[in-house]
Amino acid sequence: MDFKDLKSKGVPELIVSYFQNRNITKLNSAQEKAVKAGLLEGNNMLVCTPTGSGKTAIATILIGKNLEAQPGSKIVYLVPLKALASEKLREYKEVFKDTKYRVAMSIGDIDSNSAWLENYDVIIMTVEKMDSLIRHHCPWLPYVTTVIVDEIHLLNDVSRGPTLEVLLTILRQILKKVQIVALSATIGNAGELAEWLDASLVADNWRPVKLYKGVYLFGKVEFDE
Repeated sequence: MDFKDLKSKGVPELIVSYFQNRNITKLNSAQEKAVKAGLLEGNNMLVCTPTGSGKTAIATILIGKNLEAQPGSKIVYLVPLKALASEKLREYKEVFKDTKYRVAMSIGDIDSNSAWLENYDVIIMTVEKMDSLIRHHCPWLPYVTTVIVDEIHLLNDVSRGPTLEVLLTILRQILKKVQIVALSATIGNAGELAEWLDASLVADNWRPVKLYKGVYLFGKVEFDE
């Protein structure tokens, strides 16, 4: 499937051009599976593919489509780490530069409702920050139509997993029509998690660089045949 074919599904030209300008003209197998599984029709989705296989592109396609299709809506991109939040901020500022859409990052000040974020369309934040905003009754929360959850396998993390689990449970209760797309490179119980999220499961083993497995011993590496 070509990226240009996504325009017939509501993906705006600015998203298609963003990838084409980077010489990316075709969707890879995981991205095509996601589209066919209802990514652009509002379905919740759990995407489990290797590192570097284009999961962020899946999120970007959806973000662009939903911003265009639902004027005034907001997209929340949840990440587990502040460093990852900064990386996504740079990336999405590049995606939406010279457009009407504004991108912001919020990772601190957990004792505020951060009302200033109402002026932004794509909001990148840590799980803890989003949890704080809910408890402080942030005024723009009802405008959130899409939530991207990066590194969702951290649900299994002893210290941070419970916060993420409770957060997703609450979001699904207070935002009845929210679309949740969760991304992970490694997760053991993908089917069970997809069922909990009422999500379609997109799993794929394609990776841009072949992975070789071997054993290093005394300065030599022996790879599997």
